[in-house]
Amino acid sequence: MFLTIPTLLTWARIAAIPFIVGVYYLPWDEATRNLVATAMFVLFAATDWLDGWLARRLNQTSAFGAFLDPVADKMLICASLLVLLEHGRVGALVALIIIGREIAISALREWMAHIGASRSVAVHMLGKLKTVAQMVAIPFLLYDGRLLGFVDTRFWGTWLMYLAALLTVWSMGYYLRKAIPEIRAKAR
Repeated sequence: MFLTIPTLLTWARIAAIPFIVGVYYLPWDEATRNLVATAMFVLFAATDWLDGWLARRLNQTSAFGAFLDPVADKMLICASLLVLLEHGRVGALVALIIIGREIAISALREWMAHIGASRSVAVHMLGKLKTVAQMVAIPFLLYDGRLLGFVDTRFWGTWLMYLAALLTVWSMGYYLRKAIPEIRAKAR
């Protein structure tokens, strides 16, 4: 299932990362770089929804696709956070919280799968809300200007990113609370 349409869309999300980052090394003015990076992020972030929809619609779901999809999401989010950090549009603590949580929860899910308790850390609504907050905050912060002449994207993106960081901590606590009894049971 490496070459299904949904999986190719997921691979495209990963392949887009150097291009989104690379835009900031082009000799364009800042507003153009911001607009191009934002458009690319939105386009490739939309493939997250599209690949899942197509996988179900075309009956092309696979274990590999289920593995690769969240990896692609995490890579796209983390790379974008690093770009925003470099350009002073997100704080180091917020970036560290979000990236650290992604690493910790990925490791926790791997461990839980290893001990046969992966259902304990299945995706929860808190994690989905965190992702939505990030997926709106990041393009706002990449754009870094006035949208439609009156929406201050840095202001709203910053507040959404703080909300995402709060949801990040909250969802990590939720996953840890669900996993600890399983870990204790297996340790005996």
